[in-house]
Amino acid sequence: MEKTIEAVHLDEIMQVALTVSNLEEAKAFYRDVLGMRFLFDAGTMSFFQCGTLRLLIGTGDPAAAVPTAPGGGTILYFRVSDLAVVHAALKERGVAFTQEPHLVARMKSHDLWLAFLRDPAGNTLGLMSELPRTEGREN
Repeated sequence: MEKTIEAVHLDEIMQVALTVSNLEEAKAFYRDVLGMRFLFDAGTMSFFQCGTLRLLIGTGDPAAAVPTAPGGGTILYFRVSDLAVVHAALKERGVAFTQEPHLVARMKSHDLWLAFLRDPAGNTLGLMSELPRTEGREN
């Protein structure tokens, strides 16, 4: 019997992994500062639920086929409904932003705003807000 191979179509991210140098510090940051729901620990890894996505933070394995270093270039973009409110709340919690909220693009139906910060291991996190365009609004 011949097996047919279906076309591959990847369209949903289930999990994102970030390499950190200090697991306990990173775990506290994602749980206590960013308010993510902690799921479980597994060895040198901690898992969090973020909407439909699962976030894995771990110290990595230097013997792995593709070793990763903390802050190695992955950027997570989190959708927020009100960037100004989230930005202010995180600043109150001591978060230093690498880029303050700024307008990135004016789309036909909305304006795209971004802000960037780093976690304790140096990973870049983006906050993204799409604000509906209204007549006469010039943000």
